[in-house]
Amino acid sequence: MSVATFKVWLQNHPNPKYRRLFHWLKRLRAQEIPTPRLFNLLMHHSYQLVQTTLTTLLRLLIHTPAFKGRLSQCGKRLYLYGGVPFVAGPLTISIGDDCRISGQTTFTGRSQSSSPRLTIGRNVDIGWQNTLAIGNQIIIEDNVRLAGGVFLFGYSGHSLDATARAQGAPDLDQDVGDIHIKQDAWLGTNVTVCPNVTIGRGTIVGTGSVVIHDLPDFVVAVGNPARVVRHLKES
Repeated sequence: MSVATFKVWLQNHPNPKYRRLFHWLKRLRAQEIPTPRLFNLLMHHSYQLVQTTLTTLLRLLIHTPAFKGRLSQCGKRLYLYGGVPFVAGPLTISIGDDCRISGQTTFTGRSQSSSPRLTIGRNVDIGWQNTLAIGNQIIIEDNVRLAGGVFLFGYSGHSLDATARAQGAPDLDQDVGDIHIKQDAWLGTNVTVCPNVTIGRGTIVGTGSVVIHDLPDFVVAVGNPARVVRHLKES
């Protein structure tokens, strides 16, 4: 009998003694040790110090070297946070200086392509749970910001034909495309960018948008499909 089953058995037993035992055990589980505020503050700051120290040591001694070992080129001052990004497929990755990348990021290269390549410029932020699927090439220029949940959709990995897809057939070459995100662009949370799309310099793409065609420089685009709703002043 599992713990959950035993709890239900006690809670619903016809004998009231068993039901009282269940409520007594429930109250016992909810007990706490009264501690003064000064002690609580001390424990909080001690916990934060230990956690920060361990996280920093993991990042410096394990996570960053392990990720750098998978790169073809890496600039200075790479900052990983939250672990090591997942990399799959025959992918060549080049990263510039001063980049910050979440460890919850996924980079995949299309196996059927000859040499898929991801090129990341300087001072680029790649946020939490981003997925970059590189069919042939994805270029992310300097100062680009990718918020959480961004999907750069260079390839699907599956055939558009239902019968072929059920048999495990990959996508065709004509369904694969490059993605180019120009300097200073900012993609909001949960943005999807489809193949053969260029996003212009300084352009902002709003949360949840799906970009299926090129966007010009210095605009704000939102929606599904994304459309230009505002023009920005060049800086």
